[in-house]
Amino acid sequence: MSDSYLLAIDAGTGSVRAVLFSENGEQLGCVQREWTHREDPRYPGSMDFDWIKNWELASGCVRGVLSETGIDPRRIAAISTTCMREGIVLYDREGTEIWACANVDARSNDEVAQLKAMDPALERELYALSGQTYALGALPRILWVKNKLPAIYEKTAYVSMFNDWLIYKMTGTLASEPSNGCTTGIFDIAKRAWEPSIADRVGIRSDIFPPVKECGTKAGTTNARCARETGLAEGTPVITGGGDAQMGCVGVGVVEANQAAVFGGSFWQYEYNIDEPSTERQCRVRVNCHGVPGLWQYEALAFKPGLVMRWFRDAFCGHEIERAAAQGLSPYELLDAEAEKIPVGSNGMMCAFSDVMDYISWRHASPTFTDFDFDPAKFSKYTFYRAIMENTALVTMGHLDLVREATGKAPKEVVFAGGAARSATWTQILSDALGMPVRVPVVKEATALGTAILAGYGIGLYGNIADTARKLVKIERTYEPNAERHAIYREMYARWRQIYQNQLDLSDRRVTRHLWAAPGL
Repeated sequence: MSDSYLLAIDAGTGSVRAVLFSENGEQLGCVQREWTHREDPRYPGSMDFDWIKNWELASGCVRGVLSETGIDPRRIAAISTTCMREGIVLYDREGTEIWACANVDARSNDEVAQLKAMDPALERELYALSGQTYALGALPRILWVKNKLPAIYEKTAYVSMFNDWLIYKMTGTLASEPSNGCTTGIFDIAKRAWEPSIADRVGIRSDIFPPVKECGTKAGTTNARCARETGLAEGTPVITGGGDAQMGCVGVGVVEANQAAVFGGSFWQYEYNIDEPSTERQCRVRVNCHGVPGLWQYEALAFKPGLVMRWFRDAFCGHEIERAAAQGLSPYELLDAEAEKIPVGSNGMMCAFSDVMDYISWRHASPTFTDFDFDPAKFSKYTFYRAIMENTALVTMGHLDLVREATGKAPKEVVFAGGAARSATWTQILSDALGMPVRVPVVKEATALGTAILAGYGIGLYGNIADTARKLVKIERTYEPNAERHAIYREMYARWRQIYQNQLDLSDRRVTRHLWAAPGL
């Protein structure tokens, strides 16, 4: 048994959780609470964050994991935090929260239009410095507060991300770190620091940015109020963590240049590490600071593959849900077994959900299935199920190609983690589509492990983030690509891009609805 423990608090899109690890990286306990981020009916596209209720949920998770494991809180050597990216909190001068929104809040259509009318070239210029566009950044959101809630804007003294907010609630220290702070679009990614001139150029306050502490540095210690509300011991070191994808990369050992990871959850993220900050000429792909100092990442996002799969399961697979419950299995295990019987290429059928990322003009066609007929032997619900898997792999292929085009480089293999990595069927499809080995770690939900590694690094328990990740991360299985199947997927990809472009044109002409479109598009 380890002499001391590390605690990770993870504020995800759909839930918050507290995860306890030994110093050897063994997960000892996890307590999770679901939360929701409601739309304010006055503001279509809004995604409000309830900081009062959500802190109660977060602190309840900490109390829960302490109770579940029965450990003495004084044996927790350090704590760190991670979260969904892009969400922001505004505070007044007393440090009280006064406004907050979650990650894909899209209420700022008017403000994006305002920014583009003010200077059509500005978004591209800011992307070259920050690696971000207006699509998910804080610039239009803060401008929205200025325009729509001027009283709140006048009171605003500070802005932070949710992982910073968690640390603030525990320590009373408000600071930012580069891996999530950069997603605001108000960072100079080369300097890994706020760039107030960006705020000046768009007409928002440039004096609201807290100090920056590099990932893996001590932010403070738990205070008496935190101890009362969470059950933690007062005086426990709290270390800056980072954004969920970056912490996930640490947690799967993707900690060097030219390594890559795919995280398959509600959204799918392709992350490719680079050792110097550079952006892409056409502004199609995002560039972030890694959670490892001295590294950056090209990031390409696929919208909602996990949610599509959940929708298909719940809408069409009631029989499998019942059978799985009776057998003590996941419904996906039964569906995977049937999908294995479907030929590669799903008998020619294709579907369209997320597009390959185009960060400067980011929108997605209305969902569709196409190119099937009414032969039930060829086109059963299992064909549709496999088509969803193949479609997601094709989008990931597009993201790998996009980053290869931008950098001139590609990884030799990919690490695959997240809920989708539990599916051997989906993982093999991904390997075949990418044409490269796909490695699946033992710990599929790696974000909390990466956060715990930074906690240990911040107190000197570990001497080096990358070395520690390599030591603690264990690979469960490596999937090798099949050359014949890869050739089929390459041909499918070219045809799918044509289909998708036509579907997107229908949505752009408002004949159909976009699956999602960035504000202002």
